[in-house]
Amino acid sequence: MLSVVTDAQTGSELRLDLDGLAREGARRMLAHALEAEVDAYLGANADQVDQRGHRLVVRNGHAPARTLAMGAGAVQVTRPRVDDRRVDPETGGRRRFASAILPRWVRRSPKVAEVLPLLYLHGLSTGDFVPALREFFGSAAGLSASAVGRLVEQWQAEHAAFTQRDLSQVDYVYCWADGIHFTLRLADGRLCALVIVGVRADGTKELVAVAQGTRESTDDWAGLLRSLRRRGMRAPVVMVGDGALGLWAGLREVFPHTREQKCWVHKVRNVLGALPASVHAAARHALNEILAAEDRAHAERAIDAFADEFGVKWPKAVAKVTDDADSLLTFYDYPAEHWLHLRTTNPIESTFSPVRARTRVTKGPGNAAAGWRWCSSCWKQPSSAGGR
Repeated sequence: MLSVVTDAQTGSELRLDLDGLAREGARRMLAHALEAEVDAYLGANADQVDQRGHRLVVRNGHAPARTLAMGAGAVQVTRPRVDDRRVDPETGGRRRFASAILPRWVRRSPKVAEVLPLLYLHGLSTGDFVPALREFFGSAAGLSASAVGRLVEQWQAEHAAFTQRDLSQVDYVYCWADGIHFTLRLADGRLCALVIVGVRADGTKELVAVAQGTRESTDDWAGLLRSLRRRGMRAPVVMVGDGALGLWAGLREVFPHTREQKCWVHKVRNVLGALPASVHAAARHALNEILAAEDRAHAERAIDAFADEFGVKWPKAVAKVTDDADSLLTFYDYPAEHWLHLRTTNPIESTFSPVRARTRVTKGPGNAAAGWRWCSSCWKQPSSAGGR
């Protein structure tokens, strides 16, 4: 009996699934296209030489690999680099090779960029993912109501498992908490997600909880924290959050021994909002003296200096710092290498900022009839039913 013998590389390729084959094919095609583009650029400038006869336009290896989001999925791309030593007569600087296929900072294909707002708008607000998925795959084949329904049931089951998982075997040293507000208005009002991110003793950050809330009320935060406690979560050493009163009231009720650290980014924003624009530069400098002090004692003296400089004319702005001094300086009581991470809620803000940006809904230019803008470059007219 005859048998097919393959080497290791061929065997691994045969084991790829359909999506894997599509991604691998897209990667190879893109790599060949980029190499051909560079070869054409070098060939067109082969006659450009310096005084010693050396070419002015040559290859310069490859840029670090990056992942590109495409319709076929995430594809790792390595872009060839060109060393162009010619001088641009208009700018006086070095000329740069610019790929028309893969621009320097692109991280996703235009097709994906166009579909993302549609996915957010339809998929998240109405539960109808078919219009967005049709843009990805080119047709509605395989995207019937029953197929999408099964996917939704699967996602709901995964979410239920996440919200009910056991936390008794995990110790979170620090936690960040924040309410992520979206401008999209759904049937139940403005969307708000209560998010908690924790860090383990080994420094690993992970998502602890995401729950629906109503304007970060005490009941919502306390309910979320009680749910975590019931599933075995122990009190973290420090909780980092903004000035939302609901969070701190709920924390004192559920985890009374956890220390509070107010977010400095939110605090600086609130202080500057209570000051005239003419003194913002001086106020920022004074606040940075507090934030970047070498220890707690120097930070307390910097707070006194801030109060002396601005307290007479703008006591409300100064009170925002002096009234919360203890919770603003909590991070100084822990190792210095942790200060950068404990001063702000950046682990949550940086993660959710792309989602919030793509679900931004504002009035269009002109009048109310111009429509509703739901991303920086796309416009969506209100539907006949008055939806957004």
